[in-house]
Amino acid sequence: MNDIRTITLDLDDTLWDITPVILRAEARLRDWLAERYPRVVEMHQPEDIVELRAQVFAEYEDRSHDLTFVRCEVLARMGVAAGYGDDFVDEAFDVFDTERNTVELFPEVRPALESLASRFTLVAVTNGNARLERIGIDHFFHAVVSARSAGAAKPARPIFDAAVSVGGATAQETLHVGDHPEFDVHGARSAGLRTVWLNRNGHEWPGSLEPPDRTISNLRELDEMFAVPAPPE
Repeated sequence: MNDIRTITLDLDDTLWDITPVILRAEARLRDWLAERYPRVVEMHQPEDIVELRAQVFAEYEDRSHDLTFVRCEVLARMGVAAGYGDDFVDEAFDVFDTERNTVELFPEVRPALESLASRFTLVAVTNGNARLERIGIDHFFHAVVSARSAGAAKPARPIFDAAVSVGGATAQETLHVGDHPEFDVHGARSAGLRTVWLNRNGHEWPGSLEPPDRTISNLRELDEMFAVPAPPE
């Protein structure tokens, strides 16, 4: 991989564990709604919200990649059904968004990003709505390409094409790193990128998919892949 010039990185479950973050953000939003718009919470149990999300996905298939839109549309429908209207949606989303972007980086991530950013163009590629400036790592990245900005979610090719374009190298000179075999590795490979699977938990690679170029268990190993050997004494 001596010709790699740009590294594109997935965010959720690659740089931090997303499940506890989303659970905490959902709980914080529900508490906020219960305090200010109690009928919303009284009328909508978690299973009702799942059904509403499914309805929004079905009605707005062309915007299903935009998770911010989907969440705001669900909130709006809940508010209207409870008799509050939808003027509260932006504030409610910000409550969720603040918690969603309060993350704990995996221990090796910050030093690895610092090292990699000194040698490569780093581009974040995400289906989610993480805000790197809120998290405090935006200075490591040349750009962020999201499903919302690209108009398509991984594993679709357009989001990877957008990442390659903004990264300034060719697809063959671009390495994508992520935790998801299909969304990250398969999607990036199909778009012509080189691939690294970040397998933190020792999962088996799906036999139905072509394997990645490399497999690592943390970002430190990615940094070490590109370490310059010390000159002989």
